[in-house]
Amino acid sequence: MSGPLPYPSGMAEISSPFGTWTFDGEVLRITPGSHRRVHKVRKTLGEIALPLSTFTGLSYEPGRRSGKLRVRLKDGADPLSLVAGGHLPTNADPYQLTVEPEQQQAAEYLVDAVRFTRRPDDDPESFDRYALPGPSVPVTVSVGEATVSCDGRRVVMEWGWQAPEAKRKLRRTELALDAIEGVDWLPTIGLNDGLLRFRARDVPTTLPPEADPHCVRLVWGTENELMTVLVAAAVVARLPHPNAPAEPEPEDSSASAPDASTLDEVDGVLRRLRELGDLHRDGILDDAEFATAKQALLRRLSG
Repeated sequence: MSGPLPYPSGMAEISSPFGTWTFDGEVLRITPGSHRRVHKVRKTLGEIALPLSTFTGLSYEPGRRSGKLRVRLKDGADPLSLVAGGHLPTNADPYQLTVEPEQQQAAEYLVDAVRFTRRPDDDPESFDRYALPGPSVPVTVSVGEATVSCDGRRVVMEWGWQAPEAKRKLRRTELALDAIEGVDWLPTIGLNDGLLRFRARDVPTTLPPEADPHCVRLVWGTENELMTVLVAAAVVARLPHPNAPAEPEPEDSSASAPDASTLDEVDGVLRRLRELGDLHRDGILDDAEFATAKQALLRRLSG
């Protein structure tokens, strides 16, 4: 298919049991299908509306039995894509669609509908703030080690019976979103465990996942474990954008008494030292691991 499409609006659609993608010249609407192979991640996300400015185009990749339609999102547009890092399988990735052989023509038509749509002169190449909202909150997912949730203000991990003893003793770990500087998410791949880790501000991440009270291990490769990407994306969507311009340094206004933020930081480090002591006493951390993590925290106190 070549040349401009006959419809000025660029209207095109492909619909299957796996999902429906509709492009009206301005927005690509992605709606999950009802097929049993459509993952709960996609069904939970529901319809996603992608303005033309958020993606560079579509691609159709033919295959032996079925093809694949894929959206190429722009850098920084979407918190889900950022935290997933390309690790979601096709049936869980909202930006991929399985295409049966009889739908190939419709898929190619949709690709061309986007390709031949005129873009505005100020179309951005990338984003320094999220153009898409990410998963709605509250969101809660239960996996083997814990039930993890985000309500838009905080993250809570309630440790279950499959968690190591040190985590079970804590019963729950709670982090305010403004105390989190980043999120790491990786699904189970083959024999390698996955994880969902919340990197707390000013707290070194030197602990192994089984001993880190800010980290949920993903060990079984279940459907629910993939659902934790929604918690990760909901948190990332509410953190500062990684491409955001750096804020100017505040003017130095030295004072003899420490301010509230300094006291909060000290309190957080002391609390973390107590947690490390519990992990060491319970045998989760050996002497070397405990010493390394302890020295890293003490360096925070000394500045």
